[in-house]
Amino acid sequence: MQVYLDNAATTAIDPAVIEVMVATMQNDFGNPSSIHTHGRQVKTIIEKARKTIANLLHASPSEIFFTSGGTEADNMAIIRSIEDFGITHAITSPIEHHAVLHTLEELEKTGKVHLDFLRVDSEGHIDLQHLEELLQKNPRSFVSIMQANNEIGNLTDLHQVSEICQRYNALLHSDTVQTMGHYPHDLTTLKIDFITGAGHKFHGPKGVGFLYINGKNKIKPLIYGGAQERNMRGGTENIYGIAGIAKALEIAYSHMEEHQAHIQELKSYMIDQLSKAIPDVQFNGCIDPKRSLYTVLNISLPCTEMADVLLFNLDIMGISASGGSACSSGSDIGSHVLAGIKADSERPSVRFSFSKWNTKAEIDYVVSKLKEICEHD
Repeated sequence: MQVYLDNAATTAIDPAVIEVMVATMQNDFGNPSSIHTHGRQVKTIIEKARKTIANLLHASPSEIFFTSGGTEADNMAIIRSIEDFGITHAITSPIEHHAVLHTLEELEKTGKVHLDFLRVDSEGHIDLQHLEELLQKNPRSFVSIMQANNEIGNLTDLHQVSEICQRYNALLHSDTVQTMGHYPHDLTTLKIDFITGAGHKFHGPKGVGFLYINGKNKIKPLIYGGAQERNMRGGTENIYGIAGIAKALEIAYSHMEEHQAHIQELKSYMIDQLSKAIPDVQFNGCIDPKRSLYTVLNISLPCTEMADVLLFNLDIMGISASGGSACSSGSDIGSHVLAGIKADSERPSVRFSFSKWNTKAEIDYVVSKLKEICEHD
C-alpha cells in the first residue's frame, strides 16, 4: 500500500484544477501585457482569477497580488513594509516558517530592525501578554504571526492578535499558507495588513501564490521590471498557475465544511488508534480540535534506537511523511519548531498531514507499521 500523509508539504492537484490549467495552456497563450486580442484574453483570465480569490476572502480585487508562492509573498510583505514605512522594530515567534524567520533575521543582521521573539508554551501557543508588553515599549512595530504552525499545527486567534496590534498602531502580517483553503478568511471582519496563500497547499499548482495587501497600505515592489500586477511585481504572469490557484481555492471553499469534518475525523481516529497501539506515544503541539490545525498531527515515538532511520523505514513501507516541516525533510538540521516548544530531542518525531483523499484504511495501515517499528526497536 502507498500512503501519502505529507499534505502540509504539498497536496496533489485536484483533477478539476488540472482541467482548467490544461484548457488555458491549449487555448490562451498570449502575453497579458499585449494590447491585442490574444493578450487581452489572457489578461481577462488573470483578472477573473483575482476577483474570484478576492470574493472568497471578502477583499477587493485591488488588494490581491499574485506571486510565485508563499515565500515570495512573505518576503514582499516583510521587506517592503519595514523599508517603506521606516519600521525599526519587529516581533515574531521562534517557531515561524523559515520564510518569515530567515527574512526578519536577515533584516536584523543588516541593522534595519531590532527583532524580538514572543514566548511560546509547550504546545506552541504564543504569549499574547508578552506581545502586549513588547508593543507597549515599541509601538508601530511590524508583527508577524502565522495562523497555524506547519509542523505542529497549533492555531493562533488572529482576531485577538489584531486587536492588540491595533491598539499600538502596529502592522500585522500573518503567514496563512497552512490555513488558506482550509479555514474561511473574512477580511471585512479581520483587521490585518497582510496575509499569504500558496496554491499547492490546497490542491492547486506549485509555483503560484498571492499576497493580500490591505488597501490602506501602499508599498513598493519587491521585484522590479515591467508594469505587471499594477506595477507591483515585474515579470510575465504565470497565467496557467493563476487560473489553477483560483479554481483550487474556489473548490476548497465550496466543500470546506465537508472536507474539514472528514479530515478532523481521520486525525481524531489516528490519535485514538496510536494511543491504543503505542502506549508511550506522545503528541507534539496541541491536539485540541478547537486550537489545532485539523490537517496536521505531529507525534513523538518511544523508539529512540530507530530515530535516524524512522522516515526511511516508513518510506520503504510505502508511507510518505515528514520529520518536521517539509523544509527539514531529509536534512540533518533539527526542527527549530520542536526545539522552540522544548520537545524531547531524544525521541523521533513524525509529522503526518492529511487531505480530503485520505482514508481510515490508510490510517490503520500506518498505525500498524508504526507499532511494528516500535516493537522492533
